Amino acid sequence: MAEVRGKKYKEKAAKIDRKKLFSPEEAVKLVKESSYVKFDESVDLSVKLGVDMKRGGTTVRGTISLPHGTGKSVKVGVIANSDKVKEAEEAGAHVAGAEDLIEKIQSGFLDFDVLIATPDMMPKVGRLGKILGQKGLMPNPKAGTVTADIKKTVSEIKAGRTEFKADKAGLINIKVGKVSFDDAKLLENLKVAFDALSKAKVSQVKGSFIKSLTLSSTMGPGLKIDPRKSVGV
Repeated sequence: MAEVRGKKYKEKAAKIDRKKLFSPEEAVKLVKESSYVKFDESVDLSVKLGVDMKRGGTTVRGTISLPHGTGKSVKVGVIANSDKVKEAEEAGAHVAGAEDLIEKIQSGFLDFDVLIATPDMMPKVGRLGKILGQKGLMPNPKAGTVTADIKKTVSEIKAGRTEFKADKAGLINIKVGKVSFDDAKLLENLKVAFDALSKAKVSQVKGSFIKSLTLSSTMGPGLKIDPRKSVGV
């Protein structure tokens, strides 16, 4: 099975000029044409930053509200007091609770993709630091996941708001949709992602903030996008 998939990958990759820098429009079209698996793959944007992430205090992060979502159903968890729990449930939260949910998480429950907490609950949520931190699930004010506006935040996340953060190597990976999306929707999502990256630029950068942009499907070959043709970066 692996050999068959490898062969198909090579066939698709052979048709792509790896030295060429594509426009977003060209990249989207080719990513869709290069998909060869039976499931609906995610379309991912991989970003290499021209930032030395080893410098003390250097952080590149932000949030994106994709107009057409990622194509993935997001499970949102909410830790809040009783009056906000009902609000969370009405907004479509997968699970919501106060200390009962904290205890459940301490026992190993992690059936959510994003966790939101109200500011007044954060001192208690703090004891979940080791559990949530390892999974990248700890609520954070900079990511907009520590908030009193539960209804709006749950709705936005379920509609396509997502967080991005550069790793130690200066890499950011952002899901911008599915192969089944039409070109126009993928391009609109990409533009919003480019704009968010532009706003996340840090002052320490001396040269180019964006060193490379690569678009690919889950299993398909990557295509380099020309940063000069990408609005906002």
